[in-house]
Amino acid sequence: MELKPIRTDSEHAEALAEVERLWDVPTGSAESDRLEVLAMLVEAYETARFPIEAPDPIEFLEYVMDSRGLTRKDLEPYIGPRGRVADIMNRARPLSIGMIRRLSSGLGLPADVLIQPYPLREVAAA
Repeated sequence: MELKPIRTDSEHAEALAEVERLWDVPTGSAESDRLEVLAMLVEAYETARFPIEAPDPIEFLEYVMDSRGLTRKDLEPYIGPRGRVADIMNRARPLSIGMIRRLSSGLGLPADVLIQPYPLREVAAA
């Protein structure tokens, strides 16, 4: 297979077959260099052809809480008191930069996901 940009699904399939064939080649060999370049070409094609949108920050927080067995109380050190956590999780208020930083450093969450815009619910005027 000639190394060139991947532009079609059939070229992608051919590149994947070549990656599979080269998968166990010795590191440092000419074939391992070919594998590395081919993997970059496949990644570029897949990124362009099958983009993955960042998840909704609140849905992401809910997933993290569920998968780690966390409660809303566990978010208080990062977001603030119980009422503020409720406002964030109920979409009445957006995450602030400070909250995002604390969630990122404290829980190891990707800030680039948490900073994404997301819909807030309409709050009735008092």
